[in-house]
Parts: sequence; structure tokens; C-alpha cells
Amino acid sequence: MSADKPIAVLQGAATPVVQAVMRAFIARLAPGVRAAGVVEDPLPAEDDGCSAGELKSLGDGRRFPLLQDLGSDATACRLDSSAVVSACDVVQRDIAAGCDLVVLSKFGKVEAQRSGLAPAFASAMEASIPILTSVSPKFGEAWDRFAAPLYVILPPELAAVEAWWAAVRAKASAPAP
Repeated sequence: MSADKPIAVLQGAATPVVQAVMRAFIARLAPGVRAAGVVEDPLPAEDDGCSAGELKSLGDGRRFPLLQDLGSDATACRLDSSAVVSACDVVQRDIAAGCDLVVLSKFGKVEAQRSGLAPAFASAMEASIPILTSVSPKFGEAWDRFAAPLYVILPPELAAVEAWWAAVRAKASAPAP
């Protein structure tokens, strides 16, 4: 796959590692590059082993907890999909205000069901704004239906992300044939 595809998907490491690479990349962006989106900040694992954290808006720093308290006897999924939808609304406003890059923590279970951050992915794609994200192989088929052939899979390494970004920027600034 071509490294200058508009969507880069980080795969090959645990979520905290992937999110750390995203945060490091964002911190190294050149002055004037406007990034919109959300990254996941981890929280310490709870007694049940769940280590989901919260989404942090790149635009205004707002935080969206990923887990909801269902009580000590609950067995249902504790993912707070309404918080992810709220984060998506913020990202979509930031995209509409103008940006050069959209960073979306991941395409996961709720996005595979066309909820959560899925509308933000769609908005960025419709606006032809490059996207940096991650996709668990578990949701690879749903991701393919959603975004193929617009993406390239990268290892979760800062150098790989920076090379992708340079290629995407070069393609965007190249004169049309």
C-alpha cells in the first residue's frame, strides 16, 4: 500500500503504546499545523482489569470518560458510548472550523456499528483531511467496509507516522497533473 494514503492506521501494539505514539506525534507537529480529534489518555486498571481511560479533545482539552459506573454487580459492557458520541460532536465542530489533520483514537466496537466516532471519521473523509487512527484487527473487516482503499497500516512507531505525514503533505502540495 502507498504511504501517501490519506488515512494512517496504527497496529501492532497495545492501546496505551499506540495512544502514546499518537500523543508524541501531535506534540511534534510543526507550528501552524491545526490538529483536531481525540486521543485516549489511560487511567490505572480497575479491579476488573479494565484499563480504558478517557478521550481528550485536541481542540479544547475537554475530557470524556470511556467507562460508566454500572454498579458492583453489573456484568454488561461499561463502555460509555454516549461519552464517545459527545466527543465526536466536539471533533466534528473542530473539523468544520478547519484543520489540517484529524487524530481519532480508534475505530472500535461502537464505530463498527456506525456510532461513536464514526461520524467524525466520515466528516474528515468527506473533507479530504488526513486521519491518524488505530484499528484493532478484531474490527478489521468492519474497517475495510468503512474506509478501504483509503488507508495504510503502519507500525506504532513515531518515525513511521512522521514519514506518512510527510508523504501526505507532499502529495497535498504537489501541483495537479
